[in-house]
Amino acid sequence: MLQIDDLQVKLGDKEILKHIDLEIPPGETHILFGPNGSGKTSLLMTIMGYPQYRVTGGKIFFKGEDITHMPVDGRARLGIGMSYQRPPTINGVKTRQMVQICSKGNVDADALAEKVNFSEFLERDINAGFSGGEIKRSELLQLMAQVPDLLLFDEPESGVDLENISLIGNTISQLLQRDFKVNSKKTQKTRRKERTRMGLIITHTGFILDYVTADKGQVLYEGVLTCTSHPREIFTCISKVGYEECVRCAI
Repeated sequence: MLQIDDLQVKLGDKEILKHIDLEIPPGETHILFGPNGSGKTSLLMTIMGYPQYRVTGGKIFFKGEDITHMPVDGRARLGIGMSYQRPPTINGVKTRQMVQICSKGNVDADALAEKVNFSEFLERDINAGFSGGEIKRSELLQLMAQVPDLLLFDEPESGVDLENISLIGNTISQLLQRDFKVNSKKTQKTRRKERTRMGLIITHTGFILDYVTADKGQVLYEGVLTCTSHPREIFTCISKVGYEECVRCAI
C-alpha cells in the first residue's frame, strides 16, 4: 500500500504541503480535488520523488518500504507511475523507444498503441507537436507499458476534447482494474479482492468520475488534506458552494 505520515514539503522557501496523512490500500482508487495552487500536483510530484519538492517532515512508505528520500527511478522500478498534466517534449527520442524502455522490451508496442488509437505517433518524437488529447494518450501508453502498482494521474481530462475523454477515461479504468460489470454483491466482493493496483487521481472537472468508480475522495486546500467522503458527494458540494465552504463544513 501507499502510506503517507505527517508529510511536510517545501518548494524553495515556501511550505506547500502541511502535515499530510494519506493511505491507499491495494486495489483502491482515490480522487483528489482542490483549487489551483492548493498543492495537488506538488503532492503527486513528491510521491514520485522529484527533488525540488523538499520533504521537511514526515515519511512516505510504499509496499512497506520507506521511500521518502528514494530517487525517481527507484520509485518507478518499485512500481510507481505517473501521467503528467504537462509532460515535456523530448526531441530525439521516439515514442516507440519510450514504450520499450517502460516495458523493458517486454511488450508489442504496435499492439499496445492500437488500444489507445496511437499507432501513427509511435515514430514521432515524444510529445512533439502533440495536441492535449494526444499527450494524454501518450502518457497512458507509457503507463500501459510500465504496468505500475500505483498510478498517479494529474488532471487526466485537462486539454482533452469530448472525442478523446471516453477513450482516456475507459483506459484509466482498465489500468486501475475497474473495467468490469458486476451482477451481484457476491461477484463484486470477489472482484474487489482481485484488484491489486492503487490510484490517485487529481480532477477539476469531475469528468473522470463518469468512467472510474473511485473508493474515496478528499480535498486539498492551502496545503492541508481534508473533506474525506465519497467522490461524487464532494464534487456535488464543491459545485454548489465552492471549495472554501466545503472545507469549512468539514472542519
